[in-house]
Amino acid sequence: MRKIYLEDTPLGEAQEKIKQRVHFSPKTEVIPTAEALGRVTAEPIYAKVSMPNYHASAMDGIAVKAEKTYAAHEQHPVHLKRGEDYIEVDTGDPIPDGFDAVIMIEHVHQVDEETIEILEAAAPWQHIRPIGEDVVVGEVIVPARHKLRPVDLGALLAGGIVSVPVFRKPRVVIIPTGSELIPPSEHVAEGEIIEFNGTVFAAYLREWGAEPILRGIVADDYALIREALREAVQEADLVLLNAGSSAGREDFTVHVVEELGEVLTHGVATRPGKPVVVGIVEGKPVIGLPGYPVSAYLNLEWFARSLIHHYYGSMEPERPRIEATIGRRIVSVMGAEDFIRMTVGCIDGKYIANPLTRAAGVTMSMVRADGLLRIPPGHLGYEQGETAQIELYRPLEQIHHTIVATGSHDLTMDVLDMLLRKSRPDRFLVSSHVGSMGGIMAIQKGEAHIAGIHLFDESSGTYNQPFVEKYLRGQDVALVQLVYRQQGWIVKKGNPLGIRTVADLAQPGVTYINRQRGAGTRLLLDYLLGQEGIDREAIYGYTREAVSHLSVAAAVAGGTADVGLGIYSAAKAMNLDFIPVAEERYDLLMRGSFFRSREGEQLLECIRSPQFAQEVERLGGYHCRDSGSILYLSPHPWPV
Repeated sequence: MRKIYLEDTPLGEAQEKIKQRVHFSPKTEVIPTAEALGRVTAEPIYAKVSMPNYHASAMDGIAVKAEKTYAAHEQHPVHLKRGEDYIEVDTGDPIPDGFDAVIMIEHVHQVDEETIEILEAAAPWQHIRPIGEDVVVGEVIVPARHKLRPVDLGALLAGGIVSVPVFRKPRVVIIPTGSELIPPSEHVAEGEIIEFNGTVFAAYLREWGAEPILRGIVADDYALIREALREAVQEADLVLLNAGSSAGREDFTVHVVEELGEVLTHGVATRPGKPVVVGIVEGKPVIGLPGYPVSAYLNLEWFARSLIHHYYGSMEPERPRIEATIGRRIVSVMGAEDFIRMTVGCIDGKYIANPLTRAAGVTMSMVRADGLLRIPPGHLGYEQGETAQIELYRPLEQIHHTIVATGSHDLTMDVLDMLLRKSRPDRFLVSSHVGSMGGIMAIQKGEAHIAGIHLFDESSGTYNQPFVEKYLRGQDVALVQLVYRQQGWIVKKGNPLGIRTVADLAQPGVTYINRQRGAGTRLLLDYLLGQEGIDREAIYGYTREAVSHLSVAAAVAGGTADVGLGIYSAAKAMNLDFIPVAEERYDLLMRGSFFRSREGEQLLECIRSPQFAQEVERLGGYHCRDSGSILYLSPHPWPV
């Protein structure tokens, strides 16, 4: 029986173990200085010439003998003769022999063609750049193991260094494995997955100063993977095997590394990222990365980036950190180090951080993340309102210029982001999908600037205002009309099950996909079920939740659901059929401070622009007849 094992090695211990066992001997290459940006010097670089290499004028003016100017005063001007007492110089000109000071041209009065007058004495060597003021022959310009910056290249060239010895970049071979993988393509059959991790790895490696070598996909075959690894260690300084690092039936990485070399660690005490393989084959470090993207990217940073800095003998940089208030409760477990992707916003001068999905396979959680919350082992998490340190993925300035949007999902938010970026490139709009009620609660707690809501009130038959009045009475908020949109049944092409009314959802053999609790679409469904007297238990799939309209459409398109309630634009995007049910109003709820801010004004300008109406109505299923109308503005009463 095959040996299967996964450990819970602390992350720091696993990192230190591999660094202690690996001893890189990087080779040196000499390259033109002008092409050396970002390269690491292999030895100290000494200046070959001084800069400047002569005494040079630092100003436009005249070169003088300082002692001949000592008597100059406003009450006693001194006259100097051309050629004898002074010589005209421009900035950078050599100082003629016998002269030891420069007087700026602005302080010179021309008496005649040969005579000037000065009113102030010159000090010896004033406005003169002496030999070697910038760089002196034999001086160290940059030390060894220094990553060259643009300013360093200038100093090197000024010191007469036209070529520079640098460490050869570490070669990192990337081997994607998996029989289900295919190269990037627009056409993906069932059971196929596009291989994109390798491209991401390569981009990160280039950013960190390595030379990535991306190999072709290797099927889940032990012999093929073993041969690929055997070949890779012959040319690589580091090898990355992607997927197959866990303990499943076709997870061969740990066994291949064990056969060809030594396994140092199989499994670290982290969430996500546990199933990583760390080993050595023929003296070369081999990292078996998980197939799930988030786990893979985190392990890539923990081990590959760490080893690249170890190769260069340089210090690994840390991300900037901020103290932020946690917007929603985060639960951790004992014994594992948790890494939570977070969105971060600055709301009324306070940083608010909210968790994104924790699933290890959700690549978009890394795309949308503003930072990372690191929860140490033994810590049970954070309650809402507690503060924690967040490692930032984005510049702090960008976070200060970000509009934090939450609430119900709608494609028009992407249109707003696009138009806002077009008109104001320094502004960003970041959305998270927590449902309409979640959006109202976020505004109530100061966790968002704006929230999209579309909550239907059964008693009044209206949208949104009754809920704002109930949950936010007395608070400083504004409600702005965004769009009208069509909600309806999203079904497969041709509507094979003949879905027309809510009663059809209860038919035998019909699988439904719902929205999450608090979503306005779910409240609309519950209202329709109540109108027809249909029990929720009769709907197969009622408890299965999707966080967006596109997720609902994707489930129908993928065949895991027959029908879902959603917006027309989502059905259109997935080439599905749509049976209209109701037109609803989708509004933006804003904090009053944001509504009155310059950023709020800019957002309203986008909403009221012809371009917004044009882009939104092109999506289909929308109408912008009242977009930008102010429906409520505290503390004023509701409009009549």
